[in-house]
Amino acid sequence: MLIGLTAVVRSRLLNAIGRVYVDVLRGVPLLVQIFFIYFGLGKVLNLDRFTAGVLAVGVGYSAYLAEIIRAGVLSIAVGQHEAAASLGMSRAQALRHVILPQAVRTILPPTANEFIACLKDSSLVSIIGLRELTRAGREYYSQYFVDFQTWLIVGLIYLAMTLLLTRLTRRLERRFAVKGFGTVGARP
Repeated sequence: MLIGLTAVVRSRLLNAIGRVYVDVLRGVPLLVQIFFIYFGLGKVLNLDRFTAGVLAVGVGYSAYLAEIIRAGVLSIAVGQHEAAASLGMSRAQALRHVILPQAVRTILPPTANEFIACLKDSSLVSIIGLRELTRAGREYYSQYFVDFQTWLIVGLIYLAMTLLLTRLTRRLERRFAVKGFGTVGARP
C-alpha cells in the first residue's frame, strides 16, 4: 500500500522511488526474482528456502498490488479530495477517511485477481527446492508413477483454493457495495 501511495504524495523523490520500484519488479520475471533473492540475497542474509520463497513472491507481487492501489486512489474524483479539504481535513486524514474507503470498492476485484495469481505462481518456488503443492505432486508422481491422478488432484486443490478466494471476494464486494453506485457485486 505504501508503494502505491507514493504516486499520490507531493514528493517527487517518493514518486520516483515508487515508480522505479514498480517498473523494475514488474519488468523482471518472478522466476528471476526468486533466483535473485534465494541465490543472491539469501546467501548474503543467510535466508532459508521458505523465507526466500515467501520474500520473493511477496516482493514480486507487491509491485502489481501497488499499481492497483495507485489506480484505485487516482480513480476517486478530485471533488472528493476538495470536499475533505473543505471540511478541514489534512491530506493524510482525507486519504484515510474519505479516499481509501471509496477506493476499496474499486481495488477489491483486481486485488483478488492478483492474490489468485500469486497463489498459482507460488508453484515457482519449487525451483529452489521449497516443497509446496506442485513439488509435492511431483514427488508423489515419482514415487508411485500415477501421473494423471496426481496432476488431477493437484489441479483440483488449486481450483478449490481459487474458488474459495473468488467466493470470499464476491462476499466482500457485496459487503462494500453502496446501493445505487455501479454494479459492484450485482448478478445479471
